[in-house]
Amino acid sequence: MPKTEKKKKSRVSRKIFAAATLSVLILFLLPIQASASTVNVDINGKGVDTLEIIEMLTILALIPSILIMTTCFARIIIVLSFLRNALGLQQTPPNQVLIGIALFLSLFIMTPVLNQINTEAYQPYKEEKITQEQFIQKASAPLKEFMLKQTKKEDLNLFVNLSKTSSSTSTKNLPITVVIPAFMTSELKRAFLIGFLIFIPFMIIDMIVSSTLMSMGMIMLPPSMISMPFKLLLFVLVDGWSLLFKTLAASFNM
Repeated sequence: MPKTEKKKKSRVSRKIFAAATLSVLILFLLPIQASASTVNVDINGKGVDTLEIIEMLTILALIPSILIMTTCFARIIIVLSFLRNALGLQQTPPNQVLIGIALFLSLFIMTPVLNQINTEAYQPYKEEKITQEQFIQKASAPLKEFMLKQTKKEDLNLFVNLSKTSSSTSTKNLPITVVIPAFMTSELKRAFLIGFLIFIPFMIIDMIVSSTLMSMGMIMLPPSMISMPFKLLLFVLVDGWSLLFKTLAASFNM
């Protein structure tokens, strides 16, 4: 290889190395300069600290987790998934439809709690009658009350003992970090129990169809192909969707 080409390659590699080093230094220096100065944003003529904006963005990012952990959404979506598996349907209804049903059923069930949060927390905070900390306390109180109504005593006592909280503490004064896992445990138990009860009639249909096919010597025919129309017919005849939604709405202690 000629010397001129080697020199050109060495020059190019030096330039690339210098550019990479400069970019790394800029990346390291930018956070230092940004943290050294505070930025205030004017909203409606009022200064808002950047830390408050970061807190609100964090809360917005955690809204899906809050929806799953503190409302009735988890129980409903699990029961709907059990129903789809019991019917033997793989992707019908699709996941988007199940999530939409669970979301709006949760909104229907949680409407009293949301109205209470709006009246006692959001409206005073909007009118600047309370601070942000008071808003969080007042907004979490109705949610905590709702969760405690759905939580079983043994599940609540389990997490109270694990957190080493004093047994003399009243349930209303328990921290939210104890109430949420106890509530989720109770919700999972109830959802799986409802799913088991949903499976029973459809499992009986599968057993009847499979035993009939065995007695007729039709071994090569998949039993699910014959049992699925009968399961759909049974679900439609008993008005399954209305019955399921009514049972789910009535299963929550309000």
